[in-house]
Amino acid sequence: MTTPRLDTDTLRRLPKAVLHDHLDGGLRPATVVELADTVGHTLPTTDPDELAAWYVEAAGSGDLVRYIATFEHTLAVMQTREGLLRTAEEYVLDLAADGVVYGEVRYAPELMTKGGLTLPEVVGAVQEGLAAGMAKASAAGTPVRVGTLLCGMRMFDRTREVADLVVAFRDAGVVGFDIAGAEDGFPAADHLDAFEHLRRESVPFTIHAGEADGLSSIHQAVQLCGAQRIGHGVRITEDIVDGKLGRLAGWVRDRRIALEMCPTSNLQTGAAGSIATHPVTALKDLGFRVTLNTDNRLVSGTTMTREMSLLVEQAGWTVEDLRTVTVNAVKSAFLPFDERNALLRDVVLPGYDSVR
Repeated sequence: MTTPRLDTDTLRRLPKAVLHDHLDGGLRPATVVELADTVGHTLPTTDPDELAAWYVEAAGSGDLVRYIATFEHTLAVMQTREGLLRTAEEYVLDLAADGVVYGEVRYAPELMTKGGLTLPEVVGAVQEGLAAGMAKASAAGTPVRVGTLLCGMRMFDRTREVADLVVAFRDAGVVGFDIAGAEDGFPAADHLDAFEHLRRESVPFTIHAGEADGLSSIHQAVQLCGAQRIGHGVRITEDIVDGKLGRLAGWVRDRRIALEMCPTSNLQTGAAGSIATHPVTALKDLGFRVTLNTDNRLVSGTTMTREMSLLVEQAGWTVEDLRTVTVNAVKSAFLPFDERNALLRDVVLPGYDSVR
């Protein structure tokens, strides 16, 4: 058998699954410009190409706090029903154009109420926009399914309220919960009430951990809060010495707790030094349930196709490696077991078999 040539067109056609992608970090630059003009918000530039470049430069400081600060401008244009409908619909269409067949989009509803919308109104508008995008993508012959994760902000005190919102919308496209925001100094365990409520209601959740903070944050997320997945988790490597796993790393690997890894984003925030040395490759080879993600497509100037291409070019990944992380993502999706199996059987595996 010959090894298939993994050029950009081939990579774009491969079926992809993304579990860690923020709605407010993935807007189209032109949309930000247009909506900012509508609401009277001042941007660093009104040229879409220049704005896209500004985002990547500003977020590449190596500092997570400054990285998060770049969201000021996207959030400013997501305070109205119209802005939420448009950005959610375009989000889905952009995933479909990138070959994504399953995605989970996350956002914090509490950051989108400055225009007078209530939390349920925010969620309702986003779900309506996502549904419109999925209908258009299906009609165009590029179907994609998108589930929603609602984020509580770990610096604030509304996580239980957001957890209640997840339960209320669980039959309307919301598939789980996340806790996001500045990690260092804001431990996830401070929000145990929200996590305990979600467990009682049988709602899955993921937690940002092991990016700006170390092993203690991963331990809290897994052992105290009960996370089924870890957002980023790159610093799990601190519990691995010469290929030997410590107790926490072994627990995460052996219980198949998925790591939502975002290589380009980690380079920007200083959590990793290069694509070639990013922990995603070593962790994959050690048998962790590694998944590949974009985190914030506008802020990182990236797509799933680009993330795959970087790993192929700079870390020596093969189509089998890409297949592995895609299968991992589908297996760890917050979907019922039979639906995950059907997605693998009918879409993902045939797509990868076609390029062998």
